[in-house]
Amino acid sequence: MPTPFISILILLLPLAEIAGFVVVGQMVGVWGTLGLVLLSCLAGLILLRLQGLQMLRRLTEEGRDGRVPGNAIVQGAMIVVAAVLLLIPGFITDIIGIALFIPAVRRLLWSFIGRRFVVVDSESYTQRRTYTRRRDPPQGERVVDLDEEDFHREPNPGSPWSDRRLGED
Repeated sequence: MPTPFISILILLLPLAEIAGFVVVGQMVGVWGTLGLVLLSCLAGLILLRLQGLQMLRRLTEEGRDGRVPGNAIVQGAMIVVAAVLLLIPGFITDIIGIALFIPAVRRLLWSFIGRRFVVVDSESYTQRRTYTRRRDPPQGERVVDLDEEDFHREPNPGSPWSDRRLGED
């Protein structure tokens, strides 16, 4: 998404939320509107707790089975975003938050934005770095191979990292 689009969205969302409050307030009244806002907040807390515990169980299960829990982490992150959207007062954010609690919507959203993310686990990254590292020095560079007997450095007593300066004698 281009940055100007996000900026416009951030500016227009509060205005749309206020318009939503006005429309709902005209339909159900002030107390009904406040009740709906509090109900959505409570629903967000309950759904976060239920879905969050289920997500933690899935993470533990996948870790126990030795699989990388990438999908569970993405699903969990979307659940947290959904709960935060429900906690924010406003009907548009509530609709988006409730939609994110539906697993099919999360899968659809991840299929749309998941192509833009690269998930790399540390083991495959380490192996790839090991295999792509050059074994031979570039031509024209001089390589000096030293053994432990060839190189020995005496500690500098004036160094700030010296044991004597640190008072660890």
